[in-house]
Amino acid sequence: MTRKPLTYADAGVSIAAGNALVKAIGPLAKSTARPGADAELGGFGGLFDLKAAGYRDPLLVAANDGVGTKLKLAIELGRHDGVGIDLVAMCANDLIVQGAEPLFFLDYFATGKLDGDVAAAVVASIAEGCRQAGCALIGGETAEMPGMYANGDYDLAGFCVGAVERSAQLTGAGIAPGHVILGLASSGVHSNGFSLVRRIIAEREWDLHQSLPSGKTLGETLLEPTRIYVRSVLPVIQSGRIDGIAHVTGGGFLENIPRVLPDDCHALVEAGEWPLPRIFALLQEGGDLAAAEMARTFNCGVGMVAIVAEAQAGPVARELEQAGETVHRIGRITNGKRGCTVRGPAGSWGSDEDWTATFYG
Repeated sequence: MTRKPLTYADAGVSIAAGNALVKAIGPLAKSTARPGADAELGGFGGLFDLKAAGYRDPLLVAANDGVGTKLKLAIELGRHDGVGIDLVAMCANDLIVQGAEPLFFLDYFATGKLDGDVAAAVVASIAEGCRQAGCALIGGETAEMPGMYANGDYDLAGFCVGAVERSAQLTGAGIAPGHVILGLASSGVHSNGFSLVRRIIAEREWDLHQSLPSGKTLGETLLEPTRIYVRSVLPVIQSGRIDGIAHVTGGGFLENIPRVLPDDCHALVEAGEWPLPRIFALLQEGGDLAAAEMARTFNCGVGMVAIVAEAQAGPVARELEQAGETVHRIGRITNGKRGCTVRGPAGSWGSDEDWTATFYG
């Protein structure tokens, strides 16, 4: 018996669909062009010219991340227009912590069977994130892997490279007791803690289409893209008036702030200094979460913190507000072992009594 010759398509992979996607996203990549990159796709690797970008003695800084299980909600709701912004934000926000300007971005999109419309929507949102961050989308990979993912599922990873002049890198070495901690408002849950979020939704049988007082549905609120802080924060960093920046991601305040502190500095965050956004209060109530669990899992309304000298606190806060940020003075640096304490008075974050949570880095 003569067997039928097999093709890659018989195995579930469509080269034609992949090529069509590359052609469709070419203009999206081109829309992110910036000095140093022409953002053309199609080669084996992307090129970036540091000299054309204006750097003289640069250090390269790289970061990679994903969107996590927030993708499960996006897939369930058929809303793919924000997850690419999340992907860029999680990487680009990490770069500015070290004073680096995001320069270029590459993405990895993996799925069991390529849906061109879904993939194009995701890449369009990645391009939007790159425009917000001021970096060029210079390449990526689309992997169609039958049998690896359930029908309709996909995963994302992102890789961002930035640069900072050697003399201008932000190390946190200038942080000292007496410095002020400024909190920059988040746009929502961002892209951390979603395994817990989804557990709460499942156990409480919440309807993602339920309307909230804001007028948005629960699903829309949870899928709000991560705020990208690059354009507002980087100019202030480059002015030399910020001594440390922490991106509040997985680990919350307790584990992220200590990462930028010297050994003899301890961060004291006062939870009563800013309002806990309603979505976090809802999650806390739904999961019966302790205040300490909130402080080490979610951003609780503060997506990034800037640590500045007392004399700079007012001017820096005003400049950030003029750039569109909502800024709260949320704490200070004290003498002590490197770490972070978050404390709140009775009634804050759903607690019936005064509470304290401490982590040592």
